Amino acid sequence: MGNRKISKKFGVGLFCLVALVMAVIIVVHHNPLADAHEEKIKKMVSCAVILASCGVFWKLYDKIVVLPAELYQSRRLIWKLAKNDFKKRYAGSYMGAVWAMVQPVVTVVMYWIIFEKVFGGQGPRGDNGVTVPFVLFLTAGLVPWFYFNEALTNGTNALLEYNYLVKKVVFKISVLPIIKVIAATFIHVFFVLILLLVACGYGYYPSVYTLQIFYYSACLFVFVLALSYTTCALVVFFKDLSQIINIALQIGMWVTPIMWNVDEFDNAFVVLLKLNPLVYIVSGYRSAIYEHTWFWQDFYSTMYFWIVTVVLFGAGALVFKKLKVHFADVL
Repeated sequence: MGNRKISKKFGVGLFCLVALVMAVIIVVHHNPLADAHEEKIKKMVSCAVILASCGVFWKLYDKIVVLPAELYQSRRLIWKLAKNDFKKRYAGSYMGAVWAMVQPVVTVVMYWIIFEKVFGGQGPRGDNGVTVPFVLFLTAGLVPWFYFNEALTNGTNALLEYNYLVKKVVFKISVLPIIKVIAATFIHVFFVLILLLVACGYGYYPSVYTLQIFYYSACLFVFVLALSYTTCALVVFFKDLSQIINIALQIGMWVTPIMWNVDEFDNAFVVLLKLNPLVYIVSGYRSAIYEHTWFWQDFYSTMYFWIVTVVLFGAGALVFKKLKVHFADVL
């Protein structure tokens, strides 16, 4: 019991320390180009959310940390199952994993022909005043979206697909959603390489800024994992959720600035769309490829993304822990 209390004190203390550092950075940071009143509101809201998060984390510490602890303890098993899941998906197919790459590539080519060749769409104007090729602009938006789409869809259905493992008493079912997300990451790596080749073809060669692809991929991994733990737990009891998510993903592709440039619009509706955390990810991939800006230069968007992601992960951990005792009975 004593070790548990020490562990809780250390965990809560570390979390609050990180939260305090974030709050101080937010308060001290000043953007001379931003509206003073709007910036003040952002700081107040951010600090309020951080303070509330500390209280919730202290109150629900034992329930929240169970999931990260199980994932860390099962890291070798997770890696092995993720590779097996990826191989199993294309077992018996002559072309194997190539099929997973064909459809997204065809989608990119189709959108490129329709929006650039037929309708004459153009990419945004870069920092050097030169218009970015539309196919590069489009690919940089579609690559993270394909990853999010596949990872969330497969992560949501992880417990349904592996229902025979859910019924095993000794098996840690918390590893199932993350193996689906990792399996989707394998395909994502291939598409990042395709994106880099397309960029090189248009003269945008890799630079030190390109390394941010690793950062934004990690952001997307954590974000979709946070969502998956909530959706995979709920879909066990509400099967229609899978169809709802499919429809939401179709809508989400158009409200996320993948085929349009968010910087070209300035109205209340677009401001509302910017609340979508995927806007940060898509913009980040583009900045890493051809805009040559660092992620910390968009300070408030970075803070907003991580605050939302941490809150979603905590909520997902709580929902999963509360419902998992009933999974075997329902499945």
